[in-house]
Order: sequence, then structure tokens, then C-alpha cells
Amino acid sequence: MIVCVSVSHGNTKKVADVMGQALDAPVVAPEDVDVAELSTCDLVGFGSGVYSMALHPRLLELAASLPKGEHRRAFVFATSGFPEAPFRPFTRPLVRLLERRNFEVVDTFSCRGWDTMALFKPVGGVRKGRPHAADLEAARAFAAGLPTRIGAMPVRGPAGG
Repeated sequence: MIVCVSVSHGNTKKVADVMGQALDAPVVAPEDVDVAELSTCDLVGFGSGVYSMALHPRLLELAASLPKGEHRRAFVFATSGFPEAPFRPFTRPLVRLLERRNFEVVDTFSCRGWDTMALFKPVGGVRKGRPHAADLEAARAFAAGLPTRIGAMPVRGPAGG
């Protein structure tokens, strides 16, 4: 399952859809997560765009509300106008929340996305046209490689190669 918040330009939804195809996984909004179904998943993706150097509050609230269950695996992904700053990584708070809920976060992924927030709005934003085809291929390859990295069977067929 892939849990995704994408509100501005659909950047993160594009990435989530490509990852979902590669993993043969449904893409759902945080408010549509069935916690019982989520607990049966071998791997869960959590992603959003970046807003004021943080992932979306709806995604963080979901992660904080999840029951601490048996060991589960997850990955975190994001789209943003700018790279993750070393002094304030935007994925770290979500990774920590998930780890407190007994998730092993096996990897993170981010790519640029069209950003029209704050100062950039009057000039049409930054990174217009992103994520582009190369970004989406990188997201697909990242997701397709996850099962092998966690020791699960790779996805086969049209979505997984």
C-alpha cells in the first residue's frame, strides 16, 4: 500500500502512481487507510509534497495515530522544489514517527516537483515540468528494487517487469 498526500500540482501523486504500478500496490489518501489492511502489508510507502520544509500534516497525523504493531517495513518519499536540507531534513520526522510504531524504514526517495509556494508564486514557481519522465523512471526503479532489498519476491508482470 502507498499512502500519499498530493495537494498542490499532483507532483507526489504522479510519483506514487508510478511506484504503485511497480509494486502492484494501491495508492490511498491518509483518511482512506484501513488500518487492519495496512497491518497485513509487507511494505507500506508514505509520501507527500513538502510544505514549509515539512511533509504534509495529514500524513504525519496518520503515522502518529497508527497502533504500534508487529515489525513492519516502510519507505518514505517526497517531492519538493528544493533538495532536502542537511540541517532540517523533511523526511526525518516521519521516519522517526514510523519507527516508534515499529516500522523499519528501509529507504527514502525524493525528487524535484513544481513548487509555487510563497515567494515563488509570482514568478510561476520553480521546477515547472517536474517531476519529468526521468524523475518518474527513477521513482519506478526505486520502487521496483524495494522487494529485492527487503528479501521479498520481486513483483512480476506488466507493472513490475
